[in-house]
Amino acid sequence: MTVRAAKNLVPETPVTDLDGLRAKVTRVEALLTAAYGARVWQAGNYSDDLVGGLVATVLSQNTSDLNSGRAYASLKAAFPGGWDDVRTANVSRVADAIKSGGLANVKAPRIQAILSDIFEHSGHTGLDHLRTWDDAATVAYLRTLPGVGPKTAACILMFNLGRPVLAVDTHVHRVSQRLGLIGPKVGPDAAHDRLQELVADDQVYSYHVHFIEHGRRVCHSQRPACGVCPLQKECDFFRALPVPLQSAPD
Repeated sequence: MTVRAAKNLVPETPVTDLDGLRAKVTRVEALLTAAYGARVWQAGNYSDDLVGGLVATVLSQNTSDLNSGRAYASLKAAFPGGWDDVRTANVSRVADAIKSGGLANVKAPRIQAILSDIFEHSGHTGLDHLRTWDDAATVAYLRTLPGVGPKTAACILMFNLGRPVLAVDTHVHRVSQRLGLIGPKVGPDAAHDRLQELVADDQVYSYHVHFIEHGRRVCHSQRPACGVCPLQKECDFFRALPVPLQSAPD
């Protein structure tokens, strides 16, 4: 059974019941682990290069993982001398190198502006000094960089530094909202703080990856496949559907 369009819902679990919501997160995580397997953070391709992680995150905006990966590889190949070469190059060369990722004329000047700010702050085009900073200071600094919002900053901490800082993308936001973990009027930026209160440190990475996976496979923005969803018993959105839709076959 698929549902043609999402609807507004009022969470059955009061959003002020933090203990109840934390327990719900734990139950949901157990169900998603059973459905998709455990998800555990491991050092990845950008763990040794925080600037690379930041650039890769910018390239991933509004495009597929495949296209952003190609754009990143092309950028690295075009500028083998490193990030200083990217920072000082003509912007058209940078845009040409990343064109496979889409929005190159927007992302190229943004990447150069970020690299320039990093250089002006630290005297070199690197972010290794952040490894010794606490989470709050790291997020605060990253958000001073051009075009870096809460999601991008959280991605750097979670994926590249292995910190328990939850990144909320469109899938995490949508699934969390339908489950009733955040209210229907809580936007993506506010959701970072709300959900961070609910998700335990050792659940953060798994929660993020599971919710993206579930959003892509089942809990689509349009026509969510509620009939095959393993989270039916925990989902306020599902319980708000008319009974005929709940029981309708795919």
